[in-house]
Order: sequence, then C-alpha cells, then structure tokens
Amino acid sequence: MAPEDLSFSPDWAVPPGETLQELLDDLGMSQAELAARLERPKKLVNEIVQGKAAITADTAIQLERVLGLKAEFWLNLERGYREALARQRDREALKKEVEWLRTVPLKPLLDKGWVAKHRDPIDQLRAVLEFFGCASPSAVETYCGSLQVSFRKSTRFESDPMATAVWLRRGEILGHEIECNPFDRAKFRDVLQRIRLLTPKEPREFYPETQRLCAGCGVAFVIVPEIPGCRANGAARWLSKDKAIIQLSLRYSWSDIFWFSFFHEAGHILLHNKKKAVFLDAGYGEDGDEQEANRFAAEQLIPSGAWARFLERNAFDLPSVQGFAEEQGIHPGIVVGRLQHEGVIPHGHRLNGVKTRFKWATER
Repeated sequence: MAPEDLSFSPDWAVPPGETLQELLDDLGMSQAELAARLERPKKLVNEIVQGKAAITADTAIQLERVLGLKAEFWLNLERGYREALARQRDREALKKEVEWLRTVPLKPLLDKGWVAKHRDPIDQLRAVLEFFGCASPSAVETYCGSLQVSFRKSTRFESDPMATAVWLRRGEILGHEIECNPFDRAKFRDVLQRIRLLTPKEPREFYPETQRLCAGCGVAFVIVPEIPGCRANGAARWLSKDKAIIQLSLRYSWSDIFWFSFFHEAGHILLHNKKKAVFLDAGYGEDGDEQEANRFAAEQLIPSGAWARFLERNAFDLPSVQGFAEEQGIHPGIVVGRLQHEGVIPHGHRLNGVKTRFKWATER
C-alpha cells in the first residue's frame, strides 16, 4: 500500500500588507508619509496594507528604495499571498467535487502505489487529478471520453471506462519515463525478429531487453497490472508523433497469450497509421484492423509456411512440439497455444503443461 501523504499545506493567506504595516510601525512612519515618499496615492498604500491591491514590480522597486528591503522580498510575499488565495479558491471548488471520487477505482490506485493516500478527501481528490494530469473531474471525464471514442469501435467486451482509463493512464505515465529514439518503422519491423527469439527466456531477462530494443526504434514497452473492471490484454497508441507505446497486462498470464498480444499491438503500430487512435484489445478482435493485427502476430511468431509443414506432420506430441519450437527459436508454449486456438488440440490437452504462466513479483 502507498504511504499516506502527511504533508502540511496551510489554509490561510497573509497579505504582504501586514508585513508592510508592521515595518511602518517599527519605523514610526504613517501610510500617508510612505505614500508621499513613494509618490503614490495614499489610497493605493492603504489598499496594499489591506491586501486589496497587489504589490507590482514597480512598487516593489520603489519600496526597496524607501524602506531598504529588496524588491524580491516584497514580490515573494505578494506571490505567496496570491498563490495562497488561489489555493483557497481551488479547495472550495474541489470540495464540491469530492463525490466524483466514487466513480474512480480508488482502492487499486492506492494499493498499487500509483496515488498517495490522504486522510483529507479534498487532498485525495487532488492526488487523483494529478495522476490523470487533469485540473478538474470534468477534464478527466473529457480525457476518458476521448479514449472511449478511440477504442469502443475495436472491442466488444464489457468494461468499466474509468478503470480502463486508469490502466491506460498508468501506461502513459510509464511510457513517458522511457527515453526513446524517434520512431523508425523499418527498424522496428526488423527488431521484432530479435524480440521473437526472446520468447523462451524468463521475464526478468526478456522484459528489459524487449524494452531496450523497442526504445531504440521509438516504441515504449510497458507492462501494467490489470485492475478490476479493465479487461484489456494490451493496448497500442501514440504518445507523440515520434513515439508509440505498447502496453500489456498479465490478464490471462499465459505466456502464449502474452506474446501474441505483444505482436498484435506491434502490428497495430506498423499497419494502422491512426495516431489519434487507441487500440485496446481483450482477445481476438473481429473488425478489419483487429483481424489484420491478428494475422500479423501469427505470422511473426510462426511463419505460415513453417506452420503448414508442421501441421502436415500430424504429430502433436511433446517431442514434436518441442522440436518444432526449437527450430523456430520460440517458446513451445506458443506452439501449443496456436494448436489450441485453431482447434487442433483441446484446451485441456496434456500439452497444456508446456505453457508457462507469468506472475507479478509484488502487488505493484
């Protein structure tokens, strides 16, 4: 669980005019005398003291000359006061929006450490807004709505839009942290063959290496745990005109599904030039783009010619599967998953033990 944020922010604002008046009292100087020395109206000096008028840069310089305190001192007081007033107004506005937190999957956000826990509901709301990078709940709704428009067309599963937006946003945050070269389509296509050969390796080996290879081509690769209500295997989209992201979950945790999802999302990036779209996938999609990405992933993992020759052998025992996987340089579980998906062997087949499952080392 994320540590509770116990930071202190005062809810009061002290106008710089109070400091000014204290200084005048110490000097035995009236507001009228100060106004005369500044060659400013007495009304202005009185309004500054009362916090009604701001200390401008010009006034700060004049106060420096008359009172001996640097202009920066007065401007810092003024800036702090105006910021405190703005934060008070902001707090009052957020107080009316606290109920919106009920629409957010707050528990997984806190449990996974993506958002710090706060005792004050208003501070908690502010932390969630900062997670989304939005100034208000309505701005978050707009953000979520734009994502929904993009992926609703390519999925047919029931999901919680807010949970899905949280999952996508977490990937976005992690993706921005990865330094990438500008996107290079040809280089990325070539690199996929090197990534394919990583499929037999353990996650601790293939994950950082896949991230490194992708980043060199302009693609951020991240794995983000699934949260309740989000039923996504993976997603592909563009973070900027020169940087794409492939985001996977371990929703089903089987290695064959994981790798198929990776190459499926890579297919979207290479085949579908829709830089405003979010391709969010929960399995084998049915529309044109999804089917095209499916075919791309299948071909990348096991070329159709090699697959046809393997099927012709009509031998689907453990030695045959392992031998074919070794020929192709891929994990044998990928071969078993393909056989199951195409109905060649049942899902409960004894070869199911060849497939591996990935687990998160921690809850985060």
